[in-house]
Amino acid sequence: MTSLRLAFAGTPQVAVPALEALLASRHEVVAVLTKPDARAGRGRTLQPSAISSVARDRGLDVHTPERLDAFADTLRSWDLDAVAVVAYGLLVPAALLDVPRSGWINAHFSKLPRWRGAAPVQHAIAHGDATTAVTTFRIDSGLDTGPILMTSPEVSIGEREDAGHLLARLAPIGAELLVDTMDALADGVVKGTEQASDGVRLAPRLDISDARIDWSRSAIDIDRWIRACTPAPGAWTTFAGERLRIGVPAAVTSSAPTEPGGIHIDGKKVLIGAADGALELDQVQPAGKKQMPADAWIRGLRTDDRHVH
Repeated sequence: MTSLRLAFAGTPQVAVPALEALLASRHEVVAVLTKPDARAGRGRTLQPSAISSVARDRGLDVHTPERLDAFADTLRSWDLDAVAVVAYGLLVPAALLDVPRSGWINAHFSKLPRWRGAAPVQHAIAHGDATTAVTTFRIDSGLDTGPILMTSPEVSIGEREDAGHLLARLAPIGAELLVDTMDALADGVVKGTEQASDGVRLAPRLDISDARIDWSRSAIDIDRWIRACTPAPGAWTTFAGERLRIGVPAAVTSSAPTEPGGIHIDGKKVLIGAADGALELDQVQPAGKKQMPADAWIRGLRTDDRHVH
């Protein structure tokens, strides 16, 4: 069987199953590209990416360029058949797209052409999609517009599922699909199909400002948005002038015991009103504190304020 000479480009934990699957495949991974160490945690210390940690533990040649523009000579020296990409986080300059003989092959967590962009899983949940999939495609100069190589079977999205759990389920599916795609490229049995022009939706990255909850929206929409922002960047609101992080609600109710943003206590239940119903809170995280049950938070308040903003 023919094998491919590959580099792997990825950064977060969701990319790790794909790297491990390729290392266990018939193909040769000669180098790894990942984003530079980033500051994280309360101490803001520099931390390597999940891919960097795994790759170095496996003795792989790891590179962390801040940009790929000046990386052409190194890339050419590897004499690659393809670069496998999963959630890398850096743009590939057009001048480098043809350096690997079969191009840069991306495993994208959506059924393209729906949800092109950096956060397809988050936007699928936020917009109430019932299913999703993983697609492998050849990167071109557009935003996730390249020819499709393979698509996984559809995956149902759970009614209470958040982005972290869905990504964790999709990661091994994407890993298997990426290996299958590399096998097919090596065997010359896949060429790529141009994407359809209809059904395209954009899924830009969500930052902390995007994650603020708008309590004037419907309860279902707010619930979807919170689940889309969990675990990152983390949905939040303000209470008594301070940020309050909101975990995935325990339930959504159709009745509204209070106005949008108003807090209602029903026994141990803590409800926040929306435009057409309410959300029963589960876990919350006040500024500077650890995550805690909503009823413990409300019992510990030293204010009569019962409204979030």
